[in-house]
This record gives sequence, structure tokens and C-alpha cells, in this order.
Amino acid sequence: MFIGHFGVALAAKKLTPSVRLGTLLLAAQFLDFLWPILLVTGLEKVAIVPGITVVNPLDFTSYPISHSLLAVIGWALLFGFAYYMWHRSPKCSFVLGILVVSHWVLDLIVHRPDLPIMPNSPARYGLGLWNSLSATVAVEGALFVLGVGLYLSATRTRDRIGNWALWLFIIVLGGIYAANLFGPPPPDTKIIGWAALALWLFVPWAYWIDRHRRALGDSSR
Repeated sequence: MFIGHFGVALAAKKLTPSVRLGTLLLAAQFLDFLWPILLVTGLEKVAIVPGITVVNPLDFTSYPISHSLLAVIGWALLFGFAYYMWHRSPKCSFVLGILVVSHWVLDLIVHRPDLPIMPNSPARYGLGLWNSLSATVAVEGALFVLGVGLYLSATRTRDRIGNWALWLFIIVLGGIYAANLFGPPPPDTKIIGWAALALWLFVPWAYWIDRHRRALGDSSR
């Protein structure tokens, strides 16, 4: 799951117009923002196994801190609480917490059985949508298109930047997604970690987009 998580973040703008898109994206992709940090520091591990699924050649051998359900719930509570302490909005804090958990739920749909419930549990879960390229593209593409549509219905551009910055964001995400689907497997696991850290660049980009768009229904802006 890649652009599907971005789609969920975009869609959430409809529910919480006062929350910046960068914050929504940070919540929806929090686990995958955390994972490469843990990977490059050696706290979590991944292996490259071409053919392990049709879509993704990665074998997530150990990621209890970023992707075990118990840890994810803890991250969700921490994220929601931090937002509440800063903004005092129970609704927005709750939605952001749900966005963090939504990442694990969407991963459960696409991953092979590699997601743990407890950090040290040997049991692993995953419904394996990645074993079908067409089904993966259909589900994830639908999530992304729906998210873009809801974001567009929830905001209006303030200037030209608010328009072209958003569409460039969409095009770049689509290009990365296509490269991941049809490109060769990465040469080694170190490159995976450092490349995945580049996802953080989308957070300031999302804040920039939102600064040039007006959220409908947000009386604070």
C-alpha cells in the first residue's frame, strides 16, 4: 500500500477541514515514516525476495516497533494526544489517531501474512492482495482517486500555486507508484531505508499545498 495511504490522508480533509494536509499525511503515513528510521538504525529488518508476492519483493522479517498492532495503537494514542495538547480539538485528535491505525488496516489487506499483533508474537497476518497486480492497482487506485476527489470537494484554490502544486503532487505520487510496480527490485536493503526516508519530503509539500488552498467549512481560516 502506497498511494492508498495518501488517498486516505487527502480524504480526511473533508472530515477535519481545520487540520492541515501535512498533519493528515503525517498521521496516515506515520508508520512508513517511522519504519525507514528504524530500518537504517538496524532496529527493524527487511529482506529482498523477488517473487515473494507479485507486487512487492520485500520480506518484512521484523518490524515490531512500527507495524505490530499493539505498537500502532500506542502510536495512534500518542499522535492524537499530542495534537489535542496543541489544538484542544477532541474530534480532530480522534480522526488523526484513526488515521494512524488505518495504515495498519490497509496494510493488512495487501500484505502477505507478515504483520504481527503483539511485538514479540510469532503469529503474522495479511490477506495477500499483493498476490494480484490487477486487484492491488484497482483497490489502491480507487482509494487514491476517491481521496483526491474528496480533497478537491473540501477545498478551493487561493491562487495558481494551490492548483498546480496539488496536481504536481498527484503526478509525482503516481509516477513513484508506477516505478515501484513495474521497476526492478532494489539492489540492497540499505538503499530501501534511505530511499524511504525521502517520503518525509511529501509532508512539507502537503503543508505548502494546503497553505495555498482554502478549506471549506473551516471558520478559522
